[in-house]
Amino acid sequence: MEIVQPPATAKLPAEMFTGDAWADVIYRGEGLSRARANMVRFAPGARTAWHSHGLGQTLYIVEGLALIQSRGGDIVEAHPGDVIFTPAGEEHWHGAAPDRFMAHIALWEGDEVDWLEHVTDDQYTGSRRPARTF
Repeated sequence: MEIVQPPATAKLPAEMFTGDAWADVIYRGEGLSRARANMVRFAPGARTAWHSHGLGQTLYIVEGLALIQSRGGDIVEAHPGDVIFTPAGEEHWHGAAPDRFMAHIALWEGDEVDWLEHVTDDQYTGSRRPARTF
């Protein structure tokens, strides 16, 4: 067993995020492990740019109201406990609602992330649907 000392919280770069977002590394595999896990916290209105992952990405919503959209799809509202999977190569963005902080755990493999253009305000304020229907 090894107790891992995590790096300091990092403010995420404006080239890839609109608004203020911070990440804490939970796990970054070395050697044969390509696993990655970060706790990411978004200020109200903050969001990623459009991007895709070479091997997909899973988000576990921890707190607040998350907004997630795949290119060409609806904006999905996700709540704490919701799990969202984006398959390999699917362009998407995720972030906080305009009036709420949001935190999620992001899980992915490898460093193959293709960062694209920023999400426009018109895209961000598009129509929404809930992640789950009860």
